[in-house]
Formats: sequence, C-alpha cells, structure tokens
Amino acid sequence: MGSVYLKNIIRFFFLVFFQVLILNNIRFGGYINPYFYIYFILLLPFDTPRLFLMLASFILGLTIDLFVNTPGLNAAACVFMAFSRPFVIRSISTGTAFQPGSSPSLNNQGIKWFAYYSVILVLLHHFLFFYLEVFRLSEFFHTFARVIFSSIFTLLLIWISEYLFYKREK
Repeated sequence: MGSVYLKNIIRFFFLVFFQVLILNNIRFGGYINPYFYIYFILLLPFDTPRLFLMLASFILGLTIDLFVNTPGLNAAACVFMAFSRPFVIRSISTGTAFQPGSSPSLNNQGIKWFAYYSVILVLLHHFLFFYLEVFRLSEFFHTFARVIFSSIFTLLLIWISEYLFYKREK
C-alpha cells in the first residue's frame, strides 16, 4: 500500500514540473493549451477516499495556479473533475467490482472504457476551466474552440502516455 502512495507522490511532482516547465510554454495560436497535469486525477486508484480525492485535486490545481498566476481557476476545475469522477466511473462501468488498489488504465479496463473515462473527465475539466477564465458568453464559440482543441491535445498526451506503459497480454 505504501508503494501506491509513493508512486502517486512521484507522479504528482513529475506532472506538476512537466506542466510548469514544458507544457505551459506551448501555445498554438491561442487555441491549444495542453493540461497534462490532470492525468494525476485520472490515475488515482478507484478506492481513493472521496475526501482525499478532492483534497489532492485541490492541492494539484492550487499548485499549478501558484506557478501560472491563475487565481483558483485550476483548483476549481480540478475539484470539479474530482467531484465528477465517481459519477463518471459508475455511469460507464458495467457493474463489475474493481480490484482494491487498482487504477483506471488501458491495462486494467481496456481501450474503450478508458477512452470514455478520459474524454468525459478531460472535457469537464476544460469546459469549466476555459469558461471560468473568460467568464462571459460573448466569446462562447471562441472559448468552445479552445475547449475542444485543448482537450484533443491533452487527450493525445494522456493516451500516448498510456500506450507507453500499456502491457499487452501474451
């Protein structure tokens, strides 16, 4: 059990540093802003207590907010994503129980399940983040385009990472 905590702590710091040092400097025409750090929330184990899930997500978002000077936007979007996560898992699962300590991944749940899971949660995060950032409806379609393009790029990064660590059955 201690190795699960250690792995998630290392993942937390790696994703924060990767986001802050590399990905925050990537902007393609103002439409694509990759937010790969939310991969941390996606990969937390299924049996993570809800309070810890919300607290870890808040700390993750607040950490990113401190580095990029967005007062609470990332924290709000991460907490919303963490709040929605159990509902998304229940709605796309077929009723089978998950192994204690297992995490959502291509290896554990398969391609179709992980695709639904990641697309829904990334879109929820990005919708809230970008619309809170703009906070007006006059730029609805411009913001919607940012949500879609940034979500696609973020999902590509997440799926590439999953495929790098995906273990095929022999």
